[in-house]
Amino acid sequence: MSSEAPDAPDVPADRVEHVRIEDEMEQSYIDYAMSVIVGRALPDVRDGLKPVHRRILYAMHEMGVTSRTSHRKSSSIVGETMGDYHPHGDQAIYDTLVGMAQEFSMRYPLVDGQGNFGSMDGDPAAAMRYTEARMAPIAETLLEDIEKDTVDFSGNYDDRLTEPDVLPAAYPNLLVNGSTGIAVGMSTNVPPHNLGEVIDATIELIDNPDCDTNDLMEHVKGPDFPTGANIVGRNAVRKAYATGRGRLRVRAEFEVEDWKKDRKRIVITELPYQENKARLVERIAENVNEGKLEDISDLRDESDRNGVRIAIDLKRGANVDVVKNQLIEHHLEKTFGVINLALVDGQPKVLSLKETLAHYVDHRKEVVRRRTQFELDEAEDRAHILEGRLIALDNVDDVVELIRNSEDRDAAKAGLREEYDLSEDQSEHIVRMQLGSLTSMERTEIEQEYERVQETIEYLQSVLDSEEKLLGVIKDELRDVKDEYDDDRRTSFVEDTGEVTHEDLIPEEDVLVVVTEDDYVKRMPVDAFDAQHRGGKGIIGGDIKEGDRVSKVFRASTHDYLLCFTNHGQVYQLKAYQIPEMSRTARGKSAVNILDLDDGEEITAVVNTDDFEPDEAITMVTRNGYVKRTKTEDFQNILSTGIIAAKLDEDDELVDVDVTDGTKDLVIATEDGMTIRFDEDEVRTMGRNTRGVRGIRLTEGDHVAGLVATEEDDDKALLTVTKRGYGKRTLLSNYRRQSRYGKGLIDIKTNERNGHVTSVKAVEQDDHLVVMSEQGQIMRTRVSDISLQGRNTMGVTVMDVIDDDAVATVDVIPTPESTDEADADAEPEADEE
Repeated sequence: MSSEAPDAPDVPADRVEHVRIEDEMEQSYIDYAMSVIVGRALPDVRDGLKPVHRRILYAMHEMGVTSRTSHRKSSSIVGETMGDYHPHGDQAIYDTLVGMAQEFSMRYPLVDGQGNFGSMDGDPAAAMRYTEARMAPIAETLLEDIEKDTVDFSGNYDDRLTEPDVLPAAYPNLLVNGSTGIAVGMSTNVPPHNLGEVIDATIELIDNPDCDTNDLMEHVKGPDFPTGANIVGRNAVRKAYATGRGRLRVRAEFEVEDWKKDRKRIVITELPYQENKARLVERIAENVNEGKLEDISDLRDESDRNGVRIAIDLKRGANVDVVKNQLIEHHLEKTFGVINLALVDGQPKVLSLKETLAHYVDHRKEVVRRRTQFELDEAEDRAHILEGRLIALDNVDDVVELIRNSEDRDAAKAGLREEYDLSEDQSEHIVRMQLGSLTSMERTEIEQEYERVQETIEYLQSVLDSEEKLLGVIKDELRDVKDEYDDDRRTSFVEDTGEVTHEDLIPEEDVLVVVTEDDYVKRMPVDAFDAQHRGGKGIIGGDIKEGDRVSKVFRASTHDYLLCFTNHGQVYQLKAYQIPEMSRTARGKSAVNILDLDDGEEITAVVNTDDFEPDEAITMVTRNGYVKRTKTEDFQNILSTGIIAAKLDEDDELVDVDVTDGTKDLVIATEDGMTIRFDEDEVRTMGRNTRGVRGIRLTEGDHVAGLVATEEDDDKALLTVTKRGYGKRTLLSNYRRQSRYGKGLIDIKTNERNGHVTSVKAVEQDDHLVVMSEQGQIMRTRVSDISLQGRNTMGVTVMDVIDDDAVATVDVIPTPESTDEADADAEPEADEE
């Protein structure tokens, strides 16, 4: 025989229901989401607690671990909570217990912890077997009167015990301690508040049900975080209170100290809520090392048990306002997103400040009403017993005789009920009375107690009968809590002055920006370079590494917004102050940290957008002689990765750029010393992604060196400087206008002595020049030191360059407001090395 069991007989189903799988999935997901929302993630508007918080407190209450008992091992509390009420894992329960004990996490901690419960540095608490805990006194007010039928109870997870659906909550805990949580498809983030302010607002709402948000904000100034700090402005707070949602800017508290004769120190004493102190210090240090934060010499965390203290030492001569602004922008200010979402009758709802308080008041009315009814029932039961005792005392002899002659206790009770019309409870109490209670003194005490009980009954009944009196009880109890636990506000307000930009704090000054072929960049104050006579060697302007050389130097203001054009035909937008300021001898900072340049891409021209006027155009010239004009409005929205300024042939590069307005002449100069001048109208405006038209016919081996835009009657001169440091000035009027795409005229002789042309500029008599060599020598001189000459001349020595060096770039400093006559007479400075 086969050992297999016979097949079970087919049993037809009693009912078959056909369901679309998408409908079943949708409903199942909704059921799951609601179980998470209601059972785990969101607080109840009435007591401000999630189930796990409520269960921990109730477990401690049942264990008798109150603020008046000794501490108990956290593992014991966690075990009781998990075993009886919250079967979701001990670590999750312990993490919640820890949070309820951390003074930097909870405005009014509900647990009094003993041991290592973590720190603001993100350090975890010690294991639960090492720490101890008990209820904080304020937590007991949440459970007060829970045994007086004030709230509903439900069966626990295995129906062995019951647990409260909500706590009586003698104060509005949702607002006082706040709450945070992530549910399925929604989240809550309720900030903590000052207890006294919230209670005052609650009383205001009770007294004036028609009050609005502004009325309540007369009491609740705003969130009050356990870590203090400052809220920037009040408008966002008002919006959050009115709508239940908002974004608050929270800024650290700091002050500036003098710590040496000429040095300052920024000391941070309060941090935004939920900021990790150690991580903050680490991020600041990283930014200092990366050069994103300048003028900081030292950073220390000097915090102790008395509070936060982070000391930031500044370098000598540092601009304190700039450093403060950078710290605020990147480190010391956080956004707290208010989402006042809580469960109302088991449903999630975003609540305004008034709605939150109104739901709490409704809850307290229910709690006080149920407690009053419970106490009234007890008082009436006691009065009923006392009435029976008084009847017995009035007939003491007959009662004693009846009891003595009764066969047993039950017969005695029956006799008393029949003889004196007593209830079961009254007769039971009389039978159990001791003989000593029959004295006259005892009678007096019973009569006095009966009068007190009757007064209590009358009072309790009046509370139940009068809404006004019931609300008065609620207000009195709220005031008692405030008197016991109120403290000073920790979080202050600072005025929102709007977006503070770097331009607002950085002094406006002229600077020289130096760029190398390997994309190192820096800025230096123009005033760091005194004017010399022409022909000097200059001084060190940069520590150029081996194989690198200077490609561009240009003047700018620290407040300028610059368009940086590259040899690849791209354009980037840059704020001048973003370029790090460094000493003359410093190499500079890699430009890839500032601009997203490709390999081999270098800046060849810079335009200041502050100079833009309506109907102006950017005029560009390429190495192979192409010229194009593009309206300035096409350069309004520049991405961080740059945009195309000109379409270039594979062997071509963008050389120079100028701003024109349609009325100028264009002068294009070549490396071999040729120039051509023509009306810019010969070059129509075109889009960015175009090549342009031919501007000059180049001889073989020649290339464009630069571009100058000039007025027809311009009395400026054309300054031409060559690689070997020679140059000359020639009035622009000496260059006659021709048609575009001609060979042009001879401007300067580019023989072996001079070398090729490296730069051309339009200059005035009082201008200054900044000339920089490829190896980093820099020289400032007066234009007037370079004599006016005709075209087709050799020029004079502008800068004395050594044999293996060459002039890299020239820029013009417009007429200075003042000059130092002593410097004018000074001899040329030698190289400092």
